[in-house]
Amino acid sequence: MAQTAHTDHFASFAEFYPYYLSEHRNTVSRRLHFVGSLGVIGCLAMALATGDWLWLPAAVICGYGFAWVGHFFFEKNRPATFRHPFYSLMGDWVMFKDICVGRISL
Repeated sequence: MAQTAHTDHFASFAEFYPYYLSEHRNTVSRRLHFVGSLGVIGCLAMALATGDWLWLPAAVICGYGFAWVGHFFFEKNRPATFRHPFYSLMGDWVMFKDICVGRISL
């Protein structure tokens, strides 16, 4: 069964990812997601390097902050995180990888 933007159930991540990408069509939004993901990596690296675990909540704020600005102001849609938190988190990192390897353009 094909999934639509109004579907609340996905049988697998493979089924969810095309929907996830359809919610990230705006170039600025994808760029904000990418920058947020880089920020998460940086915050995690700082937490490990300094032993200051306050970098961990900073990582969450950075990642979601950039992504949600992209959704609310550029995509004009509701982040998939609200309905599909685990698949959405996976989608963030798969899209990040796809941007890094050139499968998705910025």
